Amino acid sequence: MNFKLKKFTRYYKPYKKIFFLDMFFSILNALIMLTVPLIIRYVINNISNQESNETKKMLLIFVVIILILFGLLYCCNYFTIYYGHLMGAKMEKDMRREIFNHCQKLSFSFYDNEKVGNLMSRITVDLNNISEFLHHLPEDVTMISLKIIGSLIVFSYINKKLTFITFGIIFLILIIAMFKLPKINKAFLDNHEKISEINSQIEDSLAGIKTVKSFSNENLEINKFKNVNENFVESKKFSFKLIAGFFSGAVVLIIGLIPIVTSFSIFFILNNTMSINDLMTFILYVDVIIDPIFSLISRTDQYQDAIAGYERFLEILRIKPEIINSENSVKLKNTLGNICFNNVNFKYRKNGNYVFKNLNLNIKSGEDVALVGSSGIGKSTLCNLIPRFYDILKGEITIDNINIKNIEISNLRKNIGFVQQDNYLFSGTILENIKYGKLDSDDNEIIEAAKKAYAHEFIMNFPDGYKTEIGQNGLKLSGGQKQRLSIARVFLKNPPILIFDEATSALDNESEKYIQRSMEILSKDRTTIIIAHRLSTIKNANRILVLDNRKIVEQGTHQELIEKKGTYWEFYNLQF
Repeated sequence: MNFKLKKFTRYYKPYKKIFFLDMFFSILNALIMLTVPLIIRYVINNISNQESNETKKMLLIFVVIILILFGLLYCCNYFTIYYGHLMGAKMEKDMRREIFNHCQKLSFSFYDNEKVGNLMSRITVDLNNISEFLHHLPEDVTMISLKIIGSLIVFSYINKKLTFITFGIIFLILIIAMFKLPKINKAFLDNHEKISEINSQIEDSLAGIKTVKSFSNENLEINKFKNVNENFVESKKFSFKLIAGFFSGAVVLIIGLIPIVTSFSIFFILNNTMSINDLMTFILYVDVIIDPIFSLISRTDQYQDAIAGYERFLEILRIKPEIINSENSVKLKNTLGNICFNNVNFKYRKNGNYVFKNLNLNIKSGEDVALVGSSGIGKSTLCNLIPRFYDILKGEITIDNINIKNIEISNLRKNIGFVQQDNYLFSGTILENIKYGKLDSDDNEIIEAAKKAYAHEFIMNFPDGYKTEIGQNGLKLSGGQKQRLSIARVFLKNPPILIFDEATSALDNESEKYIQRSMEILSKDRTTIIIAHRLSTIKNANRILVLDNRKIVEQGTHQELIEKKGTYWEFYNLQF
């Protein structure tokens, strides 16, 4: 709880000036509301004792004072509504930046188990709810506290017995809240989980809309969405039932204050222990108390939404990146690209099966190495270990005799170029996507990279050329065009180590021809690792490694492995 409070309050620090002004105007608002009934009481008590002229004068002064106070009240409300909400929006911006930055640092293992729609819900819906909470809570607590304390002081002066009755009811409302709110909070936390499931289902279904339509499975997706949507309604139904019970009971008690106070007041008036003027003042102050309490209760669902959202927000922030820089990390300089695996053990989960056990491998600088093996044997995993997308359990991986765990992560990855089967392209222009490989490059460098990747020609066939908008993940491009842009991006990056992860497996023959040419140009004088589904594309590799049973079972040139008539020979015969 201390951690939560500390985390919570620190978001106010950059906006201390607005916060304290907001509190000042909230306090002023409460004081004005407390002052008005006292002025009315004073006027009523004294107006009957004044002569006609004095009465008119007093009424005029009363009207002027009330107008001034209401003018101040307008200013107070304007500031708290406008600047208070603005402060909340800025704090929401800071929190969104913090969680987004944190997500950028989290390891691949986190994203292997987390749905994008769930994260989107936390970054958007949850933080919007928290923003309202951050803004309203200090104001509400300040005004309610002042109004209750101020009213208690006035009540005690007028009639102590009636004060105990009034605040006994308020205390009863607080007791009900203490018992009900934890259950309501739990219900709203479930609401957030269910809306996350809806977002995940929408994201999953719309991202794969082509697959859905190609299999004519629209009805399946509709039914899947119907289920998560129904679950959300059931979750809401339960939380609404809890809110309704709490709200209804609290409202009955609050609204019942006036008839209860009036009933007891009449009894005190009949016994000459209270005046009618005191009764009117008491009722006015009951109204002063009722308004903020009613407002607070009516926002119960909003506050519970925010608290549940804040829990989910902190849940992400508590997750620590698994891949971090060592204390004395170094940078690679003049990288040669010698890669060595020494007795490497790796598995994805603690209780999972080993992908590699005591794996040993040496790749020399400038060597062209191909990885072959059945699907799921660990070819991509081996490549993902080199840039530390995952950390190994035992052994070490070195580049130029430096343990990769001792190399600064960003520097390590800048020295490695990845071309995968399906490289992601961002919404934006062709130029922006190629430039992603080297952010400080100029247009000439980008065009040169595109030419080397055999992409320049098709780019210039678009009406807008390099300024062509390609849509999310290159929606407007063919598979071959997307792949050539990805290779152009790596050309621009110009890394000493290259990894091609089935870069041509999903392409037509013409596209494969272009990609193969650009890969050959790109691979020259670089350490290159190729994962290939089509064995015909790796015949000329310096060395072919065959993976099986968590280790390398064969290695050699294409011809040497064919002559061995082992695992590679079997793979080759299956394809030809």
